[in-house]
Amino acid sequence: MDQNNALNMFKSSDLKKRLLFVLIALAIFRLGAAIPIPGINADALKAIFEANKGGILGILDMFSGGALGKFSILALGIMPYINASIIMSLLKGAHVLPILDSLSKEGEAGRRKINQITRVFALVLSVLQSFGLTFALAKMSAPGGVSAVINPSPIFYITTIITLATGTMFIIWLGEQITERGIGNGISLIIFAGIVERLPAAVKGVISLVLAEELTLVFAIILTAAVFLIMGFVVWVETGQRQIPVQYAKRMVGRQMYGGQTTYLPIKVDQSGVIAVIFAMALMSLPLTLAQFNPEAIWAQKIVDAMQSANAIYLAVLGGLIMFFCYFYNSITFNPKEFADNLKKWGGFIPGIRPGEPTRQYIEWVLNRITFFGALFIVAIAIMPSIAQAQFNVPFYFGGTAILIVVGVALDTVGQIQAHAMSRNYEPLMKGKKIKGRWFNVGS
Repeated sequence: MDQNNALNMFKSSDLKKRLLFVLIALAIFRLGAAIPIPGINADALKAIFEANKGGILGILDMFSGGALGKFSILALGIMPYINASIIMSLLKGAHVLPILDSLSKEGEAGRRKINQITRVFALVLSVLQSFGLTFALAKMSAPGGVSAVINPSPIFYITTIITLATGTMFIIWLGEQITERGIGNGISLIIFAGIVERLPAAVKGVISLVLAEELTLVFAIILTAAVFLIMGFVVWVETGQRQIPVQYAKRMVGRQMYGGQTTYLPIKVDQSGVIAVIFAMALMSLPLTLAQFNPEAIWAQKIVDAMQSANAIYLAVLGGLIMFFCYFYNSITFNPKEFADNLKKWGGFIPGIRPGEPTRQYIEWVLNRITFFGALFIVAIAIMPSIAQAQFNVPFYFGGTAILIVVGVALDTVGQIQAHAMSRNYEPLMKGKKIKGRWFNVGS
């Protein structure tokens, strides 16, 4: 989108109102993330997170937009809702509960009921995670033996658990309001805002290392160029697609001839987008949540040690989960058999492929092959910065997972802005090349 198109975009009053609503909602989220829960020793908490910033605690803090590191009223972030959505998606995909199958067939009404069940489930998970997080924090001490909680009384436990669970439900509501009244998907934009908020601190950290002569200026320039190069590759893969030609046979309807045209079935290299990465990180947080209930136990310490981002087991499990969710997302969003049947019904065919079952097999083969290479690329981007940081002591303040999420959400949001402009026939806005976006909706 060039400068003229960006300026023309604001000629739409409806679009301006939607964008303004998004900015106000994200500002409210950032304000809530900065309000700490009473009874917390801020200095001790900061020391604890500094000592564990390379592990899963640092990643969870990133997803909460820094709210977890401050132990604010929004410290749990959106993770309970994402975990609830993962479980609901797995149950729907595996056809375990017949009620979910029947609701899925009821259209929009069924989708709303499933979303409501997901919210209730998210509330239950948020209460459990609030209890575990509060209990674990009361047991934590900063280097020097200073406790993170000033007075761990029963009143502190009760008020903190209620506050954290309420904060999560507020974020869910705020995300839904952004989706309905703004532009883009609210949940993904909230995660996006939390990550981008850390960008100034990352730049400041690199500058500080250069001024302290702990990092050479040349190496800092190379590091910055590497980040932009990775972002370019991510954009290239996220917008890449395989176009399968589809030919429609000519047929007579009355006195008119229909069909005969050629179109394409676009299959994206990375169908799942940021969903696979976010779902994988959400599942990686579950073992840490269990460890929080008994942080002094040996098994809990082993889990915390295994959750360090440079740990080989952690990277292998993370990579495997990303691969799994890439394939799983494709299986629930695209049905090759249904497409092949519809194509045959309307007189369409893929040149060189017979209609029916051979078409299904061909589309499935192309989809699996593209998904495999796309998932490998996403895994490489997600884990390579951690490996480089561990092996060569490279200060990646803006890791691969963050880059994937930021670029993916930005592309989706720009695509939806352009789609909204097209639906309103804003011709000046559509002079540039259109970016194909995708919805990130973990609740459906």
